[in-house]
Amino acid sequence: MRIAKLIAWIGLLAMTGALLNGFINGDFGTDGAELLANPWGVVSIVDLYVGFALFSIWIAFREKSVPVAVIWIVLVMVLGFFTASLYVLILLYRCEGDWLWFFLGGRTESVLKSRV
Repeated sequence: MRIAKLIAWIGLLAMTGALLNGFINGDFGTDGAELLANPWGVVSIVDLYVGFALFSIWIAFREKSVPVAVIWIVLVMVLGFFTASLYVLILLYRCEGDWLWFFLGGRTESVLKSRV
């Protein structure tokens, strides 16, 4: 669990730095147009949003509250893996070492009952 927390912290800090750099030094319209003009830029965007969608499936599954899941998913789509790192970090501290709860969240009991 300690390694997972460390990785989540590194991800959160790296994404914070990257986002700040982009907001301070970048021009979203100009830079985005250049990215989309490059075939590998398009590949990177598609890859990124496929990752966002897959991560969002996990959020939607483990959260019992639909509004909470929707908020987290929207934040992932807007702020990317900054949000994902924050989400994972919060869960790692809340789960108190229980990996089953970390992965299944509010669905833990129903999943365990369906396996019997």
